[in-house]
Amino acid sequence: MGTLTSWSFGALSIRLRSSSPVVRARGAGARPFQPARSRGPCFLCGRGGSVSYRRLDRFRRFSSGGGDGGGGGGDGDYRPESENDSGKESSVTTAEPPPPPPAPPEEAEERSRAEFEPEKISSRLPETPSFGPTYTSFQVDSFKLLELLGPEKVDPADVKLIKEKLFGYSTFWVTKEEPFGDLGEGVLFLGNLRAKREDVFAKLQKQLVEVTGDKYNLFMVEEPNSEGPDPRGGPRISFGLLRKEVSEPRPTTLWQYVIALLLFLLTIGSSVELGIASQINRLPPEVVKYFTDPDAAEPPDMALLFPFVESALPVAYGILGVLMFHEVGHLLAAFPKKVKLSIPYFIPNITLGSFGAITQFKSILPDQSTKVDISLAGPFAGAALSFSMFIVGLLLSSNPDASGDLVQVPSMLFQGSLLLGLISRATLGYAAMHAATVSIHPLLIAGWCGLTTSAFNMLPVGCLDGGRAVQGAFGKGALLGSGLATYTMLGLGVLGGPLSLPWGLYVLICQRTPEKPCLNDVSEVGTWRKGAVVAAIVLVVLTLLPIWDELAEELGIGLVTTF
Repeated sequence: MGTLTSWSFGALSIRLRSSSPVVRARGAGARPFQPARSRGPCFLCGRGGSVSYRRLDRFRRFSSGGGDGGGGGGDGDYRPESENDSGKESSVTTAEPPPPPPAPPEEAEERSRAEFEPEKISSRLPETPSFGPTYTSFQVDSFKLLELLGPEKVDPADVKLIKEKLFGYSTFWVTKEEPFGDLGEGVLFLGNLRAKREDVFAKLQKQLVEVTGDKYNLFMVEEPNSEGPDPRGGPRISFGLLRKEVSEPRPTTLWQYVIALLLFLLTIGSSVELGIASQINRLPPEVVKYFTDPDAAEPPDMALLFPFVESALPVAYGILGVLMFHEVGHLLAAFPKKVKLSIPYFIPNITLGSFGAITQFKSILPDQSTKVDISLAGPFAGAALSFSMFIVGLLLSSNPDASGDLVQVPSMLFQGSLLLGLISRATLGYAAMHAATVSIHPLLIAGWCGLTTSAFNMLPVGCLDGGRAVQGAFGKGALLGSGLATYTMLGLGVLGGPLSLPWGLYVLICQRTPEKPCLNDVSEVGTWRKGAVVAAIVLVVLTLLPIWDELAEELGIGLVTTF
């Protein structure tokens, strides 16, 4: 007999030996068929019960180890002993078994009935074991739904064609492919660069249009998880392939135009409100008490504010002018590069008139230099107009002939900005600044608010203009570090004073995501662009950094009573 390890289990192949169709009983007629009764325990499991009508008494075990019970090299399956084709059914040569002893009449009769009984063969297919992860029908349906609703992936036939026609020993030798894109809908080609990266990229872009038409966008990006720099200098690069309908921004919808219009109307209202609030010394006492006293519950008659709307318009015009200059700066920088911009979504704010606007790119940027130029152009244009109004307002504030147009504001407001407070102190003098209130021209208020708004938008975090500029000039790593530092200073109130918390929440909700990569996301932007970004960040910090009490008291900026 073979050992336990020599068994191998397979499907049973059962064959029935033919015999006489009818067996007469010893009586006068044929005995009617009866179901087989239990005659003892099952020969397989040893348990009692009724046995099948099938012939299970002629099974022979074959050992794969060449032991007793069969020839060597058998397959170890149970096989029936057949009279005519036993050699055909098995490749194992076995000795002819001895004929069975004659069965008793009752057993012969039961065997005859079993041969006439039709076999009950199950129509179910045998269950195959699953070696991978098992999923429920709901999960499978979810995967199919995501595949249907998700972005369209790159055609494998096009990938093969691109590898054959575009890449090679003279441009870029592909060694590996990985998923590319937010959902892995593209292909990232990794390999070795064989020439100057800018020349290779320009050649590949041209050949891509010739091979596949206007169907895909090719990105040159840094190789993820690179072990070292490229032997030719700079970081190792790879090429990403995405469909245009997946990689390019979607067009502006009608609802987005409606939302932008509503936000612009609200921004006009908040700018007028800022102009009215700048005349706080002229407003009715009940109105001032309602907006300054936390315990005031009954609102005043707002019709009392109508006479002050006309005098509030210069401040409102100044705020809206800064916003328009900001957006025009973006457009002027984007037009030569053929970059499309979305409509601006202005963010109203009652303290500054506006928090600026959200402007999206509606086409893929060609390179990092374009990203830096467009990002800096808007804040620089808005800051230029704001600083002009600020300086003119300071000069008019110190001119006795313009005293009729001046408004009284608390001197503590000049402690909100280190840079602007020092410039105001140098222009207006110690006597004018070291008082409870300061008489200033409305243009100074508009310029101050415009510079503060421009500085907030130049913070190096997320998708703000400053974040885009830092990402384009120094990469995503620098943006991550500067973003964490900016969030920390805003949370601690180091930058922006009382506006730090609302601005930080606004960035987290609307502008926290970094900008998507450019087509050429590797080439350097040049030294002067990096210098401009660094200088802008320094001016931003000086503008948003408040003056601490000791310095304010020493310089005579406001009346400081506590330290």
